[in-house]
Amino acid sequence: MDRITPILARSEWNSFFEKNDSPSFLQSWEWGEFQQKLGYHVERVGIGDTVSIQAIAQIITVTAKRGSFLFIPHGPIIQTHLQYMEQEELLADLTTYLKKIAHQRNCTFLRIAPYDLDAPENTQLYQSLGYQPASLYMHAEHMWVLPLNKSEDELLADMRKTTRYLVKRASKDGVEIEKRTDEESVEIFMKLYEKTATRENFTPFSKEYILEEFRAFHKTGNAVFIFGKVKEEYLAGALVVFTKSTGFYHQGASIHTKLPVPYALQWEAIREAKKRGCKIYNFWGIAPDENKKHPWAGLTQFKKGFGGMQINYVPTMDLPIKPAYIITNIYEHLLRWRRGV
Repeated sequence: MDRITPILARSEWNSFFEKNDSPSFLQSWEWGEFQQKLGYHVERVGIGDTVSIQAIAQIITVTAKRGSFLFIPHGPIIQTHLQYMEQEELLADLTTYLKKIAHQRNCTFLRIAPYDLDAPENTQLYQSLGYQPASLYMHAEHMWVLPLNKSEDELLADMRKTTRYLVKRASKDGVEIEKRTDEESVEIFMKLYEKTATRENFTPFSKEYILEEFRAFHKTGNAVFIFGKVKEEYLAGALVVFTKSTGFYHQGASIHTKLPVPYALQWEAIREAKKRGCKIYNFWGIAPDENKKHPWAGLTQFKKGFGGMQINYVPTMDLPIKPAYIITNIYEHLLRWRRGV
């Protein structure tokens, strides 16, 4: 247990986070501040020896009617190039610590959404400690990413032919791109977002949620709204957030139109990530296994048109603490069935 130490300084957290690829904004300091604004208890810890920290974990206590739990989104972040046995030891130490505070906070279970690639040895790393696949994921587990180590011309050449054509045609069709970092952008985005939610039949995040997410990342210059419009009418919008290594298309909205507005918007987001020195542009979640009935099937085809590759993370893992976990498990199975995912 003495291998677990609290990290209270942003500089100490960011130093480790950025040296180890800053792979997901869900383990960024900003995301933790955002979760605190929403009312969650957030704890940041380092795992290691007396010489150095070898892993970090941002732990969120989630209080829910179906059972309170400790949640680590896209973490822990483990020092790159550590041997398998060293990773196993770090995860075991973290799990022991999590169990202790779970009992103190009357939590029903632990939940970790790893950022490790989906491979048998990585899944075994968690299962050997008693974790099991969760009934419901919290964040996307199948991502579409675009490496940015090529010129803009090369990135365009790697796109699907139709996508490249629509990106280039956008300006001829009068599509204008606007990048904004003022809070009025939230109002513009919400109008598009609520129309998108009605059309696609999903429950949108609240205005407060979007505003606080933007504020948390905007403080450090790591958020921008990108809009696509024609004749001053906004037709598409996105909230893009950044870590040192990656630009993330996290929140998006659009109005159905024959004009290639979403294509121009995504291309500008890619260019913005490249300007900031990012290595990757992450389009966020896609439908798994080419599932044409999945709610994200059409969006998946759109994202893939820009070139890149799919990455799959180890499925979200739960470790039951109390027998009442079975109630959560049944409830979330039903919820997943209802959502069709």
